[in-house]
Amino acid sequence: MTYRIVHKTTYKYKVPVSVGNHIACLTPRNLPHQSCTSHELLVTPAPSGLSERLDYFGNFVTLFTIREPHDELRIEARSRVVIDDFPAVWPEHSPPWEEVARTLRADRSPQGLEAYEFVFESPRVKPGAEFAEYASPCFSAGRPLTEALLDLTGRIYRDFRYDSKATNVRTPPEEVLRHRRGVCQDFAHLQVACLRSLGLPARYVSGYLRTYPPPGRARLVGADASHAWVSFYCPGAGWLDVDPTNNLVPFQSHVTLSWGRDYGDVSPVRGVIQGGRDHKVEVGVDMEMEPD
Repeated sequence: MTYRIVHKTTYKYKVPVSVGNHIACLTPRNLPHQSCTSHELLVTPAPSGLSERLDYFGNFVTLFTIREPHDELRIEARSRVVIDDFPAVWPEHSPPWEEVARTLRADRSPQGLEAYEFVFESPRVKPGAEFAEYASPCFSAGRPLTEALLDLTGRIYRDFRYDSKATNVRTPPEEVLRHRRGVCQDFAHLQVACLRSLGLPARYVSGYLRTYPPPGRARLVGADASHAWVSFYCPGAGWLDVDPTNNLVPFQSHVTLSWGRDYGDVSPVRGVIQGGRDHKVEVGVDMEMEPD
């Protein structure tokens, strides 16, 4: 499966911005099942300086500065991504979830240490008793980790309503849990909070989801979307993904862009500007499958 992805972001400022320093996290990762074969980032106005690097989590980020006055900033990322047809291999049997939480604290292997970093609080996800209580029906004593995780994924899907007007980019998981509605970012943060509250490592994954039009309807350009889901660590199998918004295991319709502790680590574009005052943001994603 080969996708051509165009991700457009436009900032329209009420008053001109004199200087802007920005970080774009818009380059898809290379993974065992996914290859980014080409990528380019187009910025208008043209940056006076631009550099690229890997961040702490291994995500490819682009840093750029615009020093001329501007009342509009356009960022367009164009990527070509190949997804193989081999799904992630889930273990036939996984250890009890309590055993994973207990043994990980003493695991000094590189994989164990990396995973253990994702047990702790992060700026947008604070573990707490309310999350452990919500997850507890799925995590009964001695239940295998993968089985419990899939159960929790399904429970979030059933209990919460997708509502794009109910939350914003800074809505905390505690509020999402109370009101039982939100968007993919909220459901991913919620599941991460539940897992960390049980002492289990979980990371936030940012990417794209291929959408399909109703039968007989043409696919609309820009109808595909930025998406978010969850990755959890299973000893012996590594990191495995689940999508609580859709109650499924990501496969060929998901393209991984980046991952981190929460949305703040992987927001597609962030930065600091001088001027601008109020602004509006327009985002559109077109994810087109190449013909065979």
